[in-house]
Amino acid sequence: MPEQTHISKLTLTNFRNYAALAIDLGPGPVVFSGDNGAGKTNLLEAISFLTPGRGLRRAPYGDVAREGGDGGFALHARLDGPDGQVEIGTGISGADGEAGRRVRINGATARSAEDMLEWLRVVWLTPAMDALFTGPAGDRRRFLDRLVLAIDPGHGQRAIDYEKAMRGRNRLLTEGSRDISWFEAIETQMAETGVAIAAARAELVRLLAAMIDRLPDTGPFPQADIGLSGDLETEIASAPAVDVEERFRRALADGRDRDRAAGRTLEGPHRSDLLVRHRPKAMPAELCSTGEQKALLVGIVLSHARLTGEMSGMTPILLLDEIAAHLDGGRRAALFSILEELNCQAFMTGTDAALFSSLKGRAQFLTVDHGTVGPTEDA
Repeated sequence: MPEQTHISKLTLTNFRNYAALAIDLGPGPVVFSGDNGAGKTNLLEAISFLTPGRGLRRAPYGDVAREGGDGGFALHARLDGPDGQVEIGTGISGADGEAGRRVRINGATARSAEDMLEWLRVVWLTPAMDALFTGPAGDRRRFLDRLVLAIDPGHGQRAIDYEKAMRGRNRLLTEGSRDISWFEAIETQMAETGVAIAAARAELVRLLAAMIDRLPDTGPFPQADIGLSGDLETEIASAPAVDVEERFRRALADGRDRDRAAGRTLEGPHRSDLLVRHRPKAMPAELCSTGEQKALLVGIVLSHARLTGEMSGMTPILLLDEIAAHLDGGRRAALFSILEELNCQAFMTGTDAALFSSLKGRAQFLTVDHGTVGPTEDA
């Protein structure tokens, strides 16, 4: 079993509704309870900034900075893990705007946010994701890419490089450019990065499917059959990457007139989709009940947590927002048991601490009250 990495202290400055906050945290489960709007999800969002990207809300940085502050925000985390203690700080100054946030590790400026992945992995599940299976494909791609990033730290940069190249190609298309050399250079980069993205996704799905197969047939969280819909993802399973790259590069070149008419690139990994089926019912996830969809999603996230632990040697920190509200008592008990088995630090929120009563003595209970956080009474 991988050794646990956990946040032992979290400090926030001008983050959402927190002017200044410092809380000491123990390993294992942490329960944040409080009224709606008290700031529970804000705490999970802060922790989600300890991994590359814009956090679990994908919010503009200006929205994250506290209203009435100087326009910036900062958060600092002390981590305790198998390699000892590490200090990670990140945030923006009021002058940074949307230019990007800075990351410091043990006092030294990091080369990029991806450097945080050397020390911890963070995975989350929020109520907004309840519509994952019925919503747009873009939401499922982002979910999938977040899962890939937790076991393949280079995936984030690949996605950035691909998006940058595609924006350049789209700009040429909308400007009506006929500069063949520019198109060829950009399309070569898109082919290389796009196939690498597809290959990483396909490998994640293969590994995760094998992990899901290890779940009991009649467990509280049903087994899911997962797959990918996309030309590159299909081809990478049966052809060498170099051949798939060349096919994709030619397809981009041949499709310029079509894409020029559309004003955007119509083929590539940005059009792929994650496919999920409820295995026991042999039913597409989008046709299942909301309760079944939630159970499927929880099962996928828990299987991914196991996979991340085995692949990276670090069990991820889990952020489970309002997780207990829509699970029955049996599934709540099963979830808590699995979290203990995973040996992970899991942050859970809820308006009623009583939903987590079976964790009494095994979890840290904290009450959130509009900018303050303290021990929950009788917990």
